Amino acid sequence: MTRYGDTRKSLREEKLAPKKQFGQNFLVHKATAEAVARCGNIAADDIIIEVGVGLGALTQPIAEQAYQVIGLEVDSGIVRFHKEKDDLPENVTLLHQDILKADFDELFRLSKGRLKIMANLPYSISNPFLFKLIEHQEKMDWATVMLQKEVADRLTASPGTKQYGIPTVLLKSCATIHSLLTLKPGEFHPRPKVDSVVVRIEFFNADQRDESYDRLLLQKIVRAAFSQRRKTLLNTLSAGGFFISLANGDKKQEKLLTEKTIIQADISPTVRAEVLDLKQFIDLTQAFSSML
Repeated sequence: MTRYGDTRKSLREEKLAPKKQFGQNFLVHKATAEAVARCGNIAADDIIIEVGVGLGALTQPIAEQAYQVIGLEVDSGIVRFHKEKDDLPENVTLLHQDILKADFDELFRLSKGRLKIMANLPYSISNPFLFKLIEHQEKMDWATVMLQKEVADRLTASPGTKQYGIPTVLLKSCATIHSLLTLKPGEFHPRPKVDSVVVRIEFFNADQRDESYDRLLLQKIVRAAFSQRRKTLLNTLSAGGFFISLANGDKKQEKLLTEKTIIQADISPTVRAEVLDLKQFIDLTQAFSSML
């Protein structure tokens, strides 16, 4: 199969087709795939996890730069095709696996250290994938991924904007994010309806991580705070059940404790979550932690 060129024809000849359930959009231009691979800033001794091998368009330039590529592909037809044709570079190991169900401890073992991930990511799994990385942040080195522009914009959004939300805050708590490259719909088959953006997420190492607060509690507070964007912080966090035990199930007392804790963090209980920056969410987390 030709990795570049007439992707539609190649898929037809091999009786393969882009599957909506997997949100597949295949890269069709060699120069574009090479540009995306360069965004990874891959070193010669890197072991790269590639999410969504597809027809191998991105796999090839990654494999040329890396020591080894461990490719995860959820589509059994594509996995079968590559195994029958034996067409992937020798330093590529192909696994039939869904990244959302993957064992990150095993990937960490295969990578011989913190994970370096590259992906042409299906739009449908963008948010679950990002939350998976946040969940396993201590095992992550970096991820260079193609995302729907709208999702990429959320990751770099500022407080007070519509795009600012849960993934913005949680990723900023554990990584730095850079938008590197915009790709038009014509770079893919089938063509998506929107632009894509290559984003590089560089996770903090042990020395960079802020250990002054409970990261799991931060995640719970951020999720609760943004659960109903139009409501005040007092209302959303009161509904989060943080003080249900201390208040013995008394809703009024629970709300009073929540209000006291928000004020303790030097934040107004009447503001909405979208106006708080990362430091204020950390302050909230520390205040809640002192009460629990």
